[in-house]
Amino acid sequence: MKKVVFKRYDQNQPMLLPPSYEELVPRNHPVRVVNEVLERIDIGGLERTYKGGGTSSYHPRMLLKVLVYAYLRNMYSSRKIEEACRENVHFMWLAGGAKPDHNTINDFRGKRLGEHLKKIFNQVVVLLSEQGAITLKEIVLDGTKIEANANRYTFVWGKAIKTSRERIERQLRELWKYVEEVYQDEEQRPNTPDFASINAEAVSRTIDEINACLKEKEVDPKVRQKLNYAKKNWPEKLDEYDEREKQLAGRNSLSKTDPDATFMRMKEDHMLNGQLKPGYNVQASTEKQYIVDYTLGQRTTDTTLMKGHIEDFIASYGQPPESLTADAGYGSEENLSYLEEKGITPYVKYGYFDKERTEEKNKGRKNHKPSNPFHADKLQYNEQADTYTCPMGQPMRYIGQKTSRTKTGYLQTHRRYQAQNCTGCPMRGPCHKARGDRIIERSPNLIRLKHMVKELLTSDAGIEKRKQRWQVEAVFGNLKQNKGFRRFNLRGIDKTTTEFGLIALAHNLQRLSSNH
Repeated sequence: MKKVVFKRYDQNQPMLLPPSYEELVPRNHPVRVVNEVLERIDIGGLERTYKGGGTSSYHPRMLLKVLVYAYLRNMYSSRKIEEACRENVHFMWLAGGAKPDHNTINDFRGKRLGEHLKKIFNQVVVLLSEQGAITLKEIVLDGTKIEANANRYTFVWGKAIKTSRERIERQLRELWKYVEEVYQDEEQRPNTPDFASINAEAVSRTIDEINACLKEKEVDPKVRQKLNYAKKNWPEKLDEYDEREKQLAGRNSLSKTDPDATFMRMKEDHMLNGQLKPGYNVQASTEKQYIVDYTLGQRTTDTTLMKGHIEDFIASYGQPPESLTADAGYGSEENLSYLEEKGITPYVKYGYFDKERTEEKNKGRKNHKPSNPFHADKLQYNEQADTYTCPMGQPMRYIGQKTSRTKTGYLQTHRRYQAQNCTGCPMRGPCHKARGDRIIERSPNLIRLKHMVKELLTSDAGIEKRKQRWQVEAVFGNLKQNKGFRRFNLRGIDKTTTEFGLIALAHNLQRLSSNH
């Protein structure tokens, strides 16, 4: 049998020249990219947030490097980061041997970084542009919902507040009706109070008036009990409703544990039944799978968030991108008009674009079933006569225009056209079911924009742009699947914006490292 030889193992072996952290970190390791890039970034604004005097502070550049590298390594807990700074050689090298505790790390992330992280992120993106990794000219935009760090079952609904206010008003009117029944003599009956304002002060005043009117009267005990309950609870409840409505700021819902979070239906569902969960709608624009800008929204739909995101892009880099590629979730008249105004070429699908393309491809094929032939989009327009032709071949004449304002304040103008005589028409049922002659509303601006976008999307350049839509999906997939970032650790839209900035910065530096 051959003799077994083991490599030498002596924990107590002294070393004349102990190894340094520098020797233990490989030359092409991602931690070196994080260190190199963040060393070149100006953090003067962040440094100025520190006040002089007292004990010394950990340097913000070191804490920034540690946080970004932690997010690159899928490490989001401040306690885990503290542990890594004491045990992981890469963190020890990056921190220069410093050992910040979890409170220091958490305070820096949640309080110090704040508005400064976005400027730091933008500097890194500009650096990537200078190196030729990106151009900041052709971006792909999409949104994804990320769960908030909030209780999934404590929520406030805007409709519920409205219903509660209406219930209080109704019961208050019923109490006053009781007063009128007590005062059968109309001359002695007190004046009816103003029920228009259902707020704490007005309701409290009305209850006092009712109590004063019934003071010397024989009152039903149930009514007296209800008045006592109303006096004690209703003003307090109405103050609470006012506060909640301020927090809602036009939204339909909020979480009690994170009032900035809105309940949204998400694909990643822990119960696998598509239930609503508190979260934020993250908007990210990408180029070559680098994140070039990000914003957080509190609305469930992407449509209303595009303008704010582009404005943020322009504020960050001084000019708009040359082109924008996005899915049909952004293809509203308001958004397309905005992109045209900013000189951004819109490779943005509008509603029914894919259905139109499918129908065009299948037209003439056997068993092909066309979409609704009675839809207003299918009616032929005569530009000279300014009329549409109904399915029976009769002209639909212009009868005036209608303007409306969207929730975001955009003013839409529709021209209205009416058929001449729908009575007895054999197509009356499938064509329309409303009373009277059919009326359609058409937006000339939207029709023009759709025609322009369709030409762009069906061009050779547009086909290539549509193929690039997967890039932003790949970024979201990396963040959620590979990096496990499906839920925020901080609360409030300001802090969650900072946290997403950290994961976006870590994503970019990891991609830069892999391309070296």
